[in-house]
Amino acid sequence: MATEDENHYINLCKNPIRFEPVSRANNVFFDDANKQVFAVRSGGAMGVVMKGPEEKAMISFRMEDRGDIISIKFSCDKKILAAQRSIKTVEFLNFQEDMSTDQQEYSQSCKGEATEIRGFVWTNVCEIVFITSTGLEHYQVIPEKRTLKRLKTLSLQINWYFWMANSSLLLISSSTLGNVLHPFQFKQPGIITRLPKFEVDLPVVPKPPKLSLFDRDVLVAVIYEILYIVFLRHPQSASCGAEIVLYQLQKEGPAKKTDILKLDMSGRFAVNVVDNLIMVHHQASKTSVIFDIRLEGKSDGYVTYHHPVLPALGIKPFKLLLPSVNMQAGTDKTEYNCELYSANWIVFQPDIVIDAKLGCLWTLKLNLNLL
Repeated sequence: MATEDENHYINLCKNPIRFEPVSRANNVFFDDANKQVFAVRSGGAMGVVMKGPEEKAMISFRMEDRGDIISIKFSCDKKILAAQRSIKTVEFLNFQEDMSTDQQEYSQSCKGEATEIRGFVWTNVCEIVFITSTGLEHYQVIPEKRTLKRLKTLSLQINWYFWMANSSLLLISSSTLGNVLHPFQFKQPGIITRLPKFEVDLPVVPKPPKLSLFDRDVLVAVIYEILYIVFLRHPQSASCGAEIVLYQLQKEGPAKKTDILKLDMSGRFAVNVVDNLIMVHHQASKTSVIFDIRLEGKSDGYVTYHHPVLPALGIKPFKLLLPSVNMQAGTDKTEYNCELYSANWIVFQPDIVIDAKLGCLWTLKLNLNLL
């Protein structure tokens, strides 16, 4: 007999992480380095609930409500919480082994009156980097003294950034067009390794020049143990299909363009990398295609061109039990058919899909028997 998943090579995991959905009173944040979802409920003392696929149990605690949170992340050992409430300052809170807090917060402001914090990433257990409008600020956090020590500052014009924790790689976009990318690695405590910068080829350069390469179209991925910068290149006209361009990161020279994946579609896309396969989701057609760069493609001597290994197919439908609107139906739960490829979906690497309005975090599963 055919199995339930036989006609679906991409499935959402059967037991998603459930959290309180986004509402007027509740905000949701995702730390893609630690794979943790934070549901933050404001009003009086700020209530925070943290969950994640790798967590044995949820963690809940309270913080003083001193304004809306912009970003919130634990250090990798979950002993220090960093929360950004303003464009100038990040606040810190120490945690004990039992996940209780000492309730005494401390903070660090960025350098320069006109400087703004665009975001921050934990690079080591007690090290954090502020990505600002004028560069990088690298700090050591000293929790027992409730203070931070500045390790290094790098000046750089920054449009946006992408952080890949597994490879300790921070990718920075600079220049007017945004297509000059600077890779930095933080593999050794206290040390920033600056890799050669490189330029992404844009399909068209606007006049006058303006930001044309956005963070939503770039990600970093490890594919077959090689580090790639993955760039979604949108077509110049509706008659052409979009492409995904792979740049292989080099230690001794600029990243090298190696592969181009032909999508033959245009519109809104999202990309995951699962089991070394590149999975591209297309919202308009509600389908996904898969590429395997190990399979033979057509080469022009410099770049190898690839097509999907299978025709476009949809993710397997998923049902959720949600509180019933009609309480007289004899049950307080009702089955809900999730909207696949929803505009509310946000995709994170390598295999995560989040719907903040539903309050769900899934991991994607591949049915490799079909491939």
